[in-house]
Amino acid sequence: MKKQQEKKIKKINEAWDDIFNERMSRHYDELKWLYYELYNSDKQAFDYFCGMLYKYYSERRASLKELDRKRLKNPDWYKGNDMLGMLMYVDCFAETLKGVEEHLDYLKEVGINYLHLMPILKSPVGRSDGGYAVSDFKNVEPKLGDIKELKSLADKCHSEGISLCLDFVMNHTSEDHEWAVRARQGEKEYQDRYFFFDGWGIPYEFEKTVPQVFPQTAPGNFTWCPDAQKVVMTTFYPYQWDLNYGNSTVFNDMTENMLYLCNCGVDIIRLDAVPYIWKELYTNCRNRPQVHTLVRIMRIATELVAPGTLLLGEVVMEPKEVVPYFGTVDKPECHMLYNVTTMASTWHTVATHDVRLLKNQLEKVFSLPKEYIFLNYLRCHDDIGWGLDYPFLSQFGVEEVAHKHFLNEYFQGRIYGSESRGELYNDDPRLGDARLCGTTASLCGIEAAEYEKNEGKLDQGIRMDIMLHAFLLTLSGPPVLYSGDEIGALNDYTYHEDGLKCTDSRYLHRGKLKWDEVAKRKDSKSREGRIFKALLKLEKLRVNHKVFDSPADTWIVETYNNQVLGIGRYLNGEKLIALFNFDGLNQTAWIEENEDYTDIVTGKPCSSKHVVVPPYGFVWMVHKF
Repeated sequence: MKKQQEKKIKKINEAWDDIFNERMSRHYDELKWLYYELYNSDKQAFDYFCGMLYKYYSERRASLKELDRKRLKNPDWYKGNDMLGMLMYVDCFAETLKGVEEHLDYLKEVGINYLHLMPILKSPVGRSDGGYAVSDFKNVEPKLGDIKELKSLADKCHSEGISLCLDFVMNHTSEDHEWAVRARQGEKEYQDRYFFFDGWGIPYEFEKTVPQVFPQTAPGNFTWCPDAQKVVMTTFYPYQWDLNYGNSTVFNDMTENMLYLCNCGVDIIRLDAVPYIWKELYTNCRNRPQVHTLVRIMRIATELVAPGTLLLGEVVMEPKEVVPYFGTVDKPECHMLYNVTTMASTWHTVATHDVRLLKNQLEKVFSLPKEYIFLNYLRCHDDIGWGLDYPFLSQFGVEEVAHKHFLNEYFQGRIYGSESRGELYNDDPRLGDARLCGTTASLCGIEAAEYEKNEGKLDQGIRMDIMLHAFLLTLSGPPVLYSGDEIGALNDYTYHEDGLKCTDSRYLHRGKLKWDEVAKRKDSKSREGRIFKALLKLEKLRVNHKVFDSPADTWIVETYNNQVLGIGRYLNGEKLIALFNFDGLNQTAWIEENEDYTDIVTGKPCSSKHVVVPPYGFVWMVHKF
């Protein structure tokens, strides 16, 4: 049967080499079926698509093909307990791509082997949404470097055992992109690559069912284009024009742009805003079935051209909408997804000191197949949205609007007892809703403690910061630090003075890395040194204990104390009980474990019954059978 399939593929294109033919033989029937279903059996478009895939396969550098072969032999290479990521803006970390390359020694010192660079492709100044309005998918923003320097950085990362991740902004382009420029000039072919309408009739129909992403800063989902004298769909910002993936040319060309990045040496493609890419009248234009078809085809495309590449889905949706983006075991879509709900639930727990919501969220994650890999994080480049499980919280008398208000007041330091320092983003008084910004350290109270020169509060803030990172490292899947968190970087308020940034409070936690503070990491008495040393110790423990591997069994340990979260892990004769106190007082975890345990942080035997966990402290206790 396999030989017949191979002959069929070769008959389609005799020019393809044996390796590509062998890969295509495994995927051709499904690829054709999916593509034809989506694009009305357009043979010409499909043949072009297949030819484009072979072009990028044949142009892939020998060093990258060798990396593909190694990863194909170890397909779980990204699932181990040795993975540790860092997310950064190039200009904030080291000004340029060359600067990042020159500082790889520091990243190695931190323990990083997964480097995610925030958008670096060319985009207009002042109309880029932090680089998410791309005007050229094949060129780097000049102030950061060029494609040659991107390839050089990728090669250097690979030589140091570091995987490189880039954002692929696929829902829209900048209004300055060549396609948009030609669409504005009236060329129908290019207007068809977007959603153009002669008047507001159809857009008004869309608005009845499509939610607004930024109701305060960018209300509505459409913008009048005076040059074309038409209305264009702009889901996010007026300068970001939504692409029409119902047009096969758009999909072909955007897949080509993605593969171009793969061939530059990018190992992980972050599919930005992927749930939004299929638009359909009288729907909410989110998570449509066609989105999954598109992502599945993109997964096949990477397996044909660059099989060592991973797809990371950015799906900031409720849990029931997130999991389908893994696809199935037989027909996978994304390799990894963000664990966004756990992140939001974690900060809720910091504010409430009540672990019940977090327990409930983690139980859902722990029940999923171990093949499903989540990327875990405390903070990222974006805001914290309070998309919590309010039906679950309602049984405790929690009302959604009032609770969101409480959380935002708490993290702005406006509630008695809160030392957090954050700012709101996209505040919508009409709905009583807003999102939150701030660095991990500032939200933990470290900023306020240093301002007040209060050593007691500083100790508490640092303990909380370290405890939260211990929790992050306890979860299955790669943990990702936000650049600066390794030294407890604080909020940067200088954005208020920048005319291009002052209206976007997310720049509060997007400040430049202060290398004079980095230098203090060697000082064990400084805030920077205390956090840096603690994180390195936790990372080393995680690497040295296979129980932190993703295949481990995971469960919630009942502590009979709503202030203490308990997590259990077991793998190959090693059992971990992890306890996290989200309260400012000593709390007892009323557990009854029968084995003998060692606290792996202190190296000393420890009690496994009625364990007292210090304020904002944690315990990692291990038993080996």
